[in-house]
Amino acid sequence: MHPMLNIAVRAARVAGKILVKSFGVEVDLNVTTKSQNDFVSELDRVAEDAIINVIRKAYPDHAIMAEESGHNEGRDNDHQWIIDPLDGTTNYVRGIPHFAISIAYAYKGVVQAGVVYDPLREELFTASRGQGAQLNGRRIRVTNHKDLNGALLATGFPFKRKDLVADYTALFTELFQHTADMRRAGSAALDLAYVANGRIDGYWEFSLQPWDIAAGQLIAREAGAIVTDFGGGHHFMKTGHVVAGAPKVVQHLLMIAKNKLPESLR
Repeated sequence: MHPMLNIAVRAARVAGKILVKSFGVEVDLNVTTKSQNDFVSELDRVAEDAIINVIRKAYPDHAIMAEESGHNEGRDNDHQWIIDPLDGTTNYVRGIPHFAISIAYAYKGVVQAGVVYDPLREELFTASRGQGAQLNGRRIRVTNHKDLNGALLATGFPFKRKDLVADYTALFTELFQHTADMRRAGSAALDLAYVANGRIDGYWEFSLQPWDIAAGQLIAREAGAIVTDFGGGHHFMKTGHVVAGAPKVVQHLLMIAKNKLPESLR
């Protein structure tokens, strides 16, 4: 286990207790709008502060990139923590029980450890680079699905980028013809964790942020998934356009994307 993973787990559990305590309770969550169709609640900020406090106590010199507070330089910027305190805010504020905490640790830009924690189900997905992925300490693997036929895919709508709707719809329509079904659950972190655990065969989405996918992509890869952008490259952390899944599923998905998406998305 990577030494930073213990801190990530500890921080995730602290934040999880905060989120669970207020979930479904009729209190003012002070929900505000960050940008069009993008919301933040007071619990996002409280959970993020709690995570940062745990990390700062252990590693005060490390840099932190967090969804709500942004990029905070450290005295040692080779070490960086990438945090989404509440992935699935809209679900949370609407009382939909599907959200997670995502915490990743990167050294010189390469993610080394990651945690995706669903506090309602008490499901803790973890991974250390080169050491596999686990759910509550049990080793997990992706499915061995051989193609898109009969596959279950997850996705996310580009609600922050309405300019991408036409391209998204074109790809969705084509993929839907080949797959068993498609899911849109509202948490990229959990979608990637579910790929890792074999609950879904593949996942694709446009225009995400690093904190949405940093931990989940490591967990998926350590479970045997291929994680890539729509051109088959490794720029997804920068572009936010991501594909993940069983190797053959990803291969077939990319073949379709090549014909349906403009070069700007590949």
